[in-house]
Amino acid sequence: MSTLSGTNLTKEELSILRGLSTPQKIQDYLDTLPVNFEKAGDTCMSPRRVLREQKVHCIEGAMVAAVALWLRGEKPLLLDLKTIKGDDDHVVALYKRGSLWGAISKTNHTTLRFRDPIYRTVRELAASYFHEYFLNSNGVKTLRSHSGAFNLTKFGTDWITSEDDLWNITLALDSSRHYRLFPTENSGYIRNADEMERKAGEITEWNSSDKGT
Repeated sequence: MSTLSGTNLTKEELSILRGLSTPQKIQDYLDTLPVNFEKAGDTCMSPRRVLREQKVHCIEGAMVAAVALWLRGEKPLLLDLKTIKGDDDHVVALYKRGSLWGAISKTNHTTLRFRDPIYRTVRELAASYFHEYFLNSNGVKTLRSHSGAFNLTKFGTDWITSEDDLWNITLALDSSRHYRLFPTENSGYIRNADEMERKAGEITEWNSSDKGT
């Protein structure tokens, strides 16, 4: 098990993160936190700030998950899902059980959520998000590419407790090599999400008017 000896995490912070001893427990914890609607401007909070402020959006949640996994001796890995213009990218934390991949995800919607470890490759896992990644306004499916397994160890450990926004990590992830899910010539064969799917896609867990978000 990793101690992450290079960090200055407090005993309380370590206790919380070490208590998240499985991907399921990590996901359950993230699900309890209100969505960070960034009312005061864009943020990319460190895990310390998330634990303190008790609100979180996707990449912030993915980094909390990555640190919790790192404390268990697993690699802290992110996966970036990139869309066409007009939709938002999504970031999840990757984990493996045996030879198979799963993902931990913070989202406000019924879709783009947790993935059980049943996927043989990162591409296969990324592709599992394609069908439900669409614009509610018109049903257009927007996911186009994904990163590789992006290892956070290259950034050391200071970022875990930083009081500054982690824009260097978001930039590095966004500019890392991405892989197209399908060739451009197949775009014409993709069916829009139907009315039932779009209606389900409108369901949200947290409202921006909720206190503290």
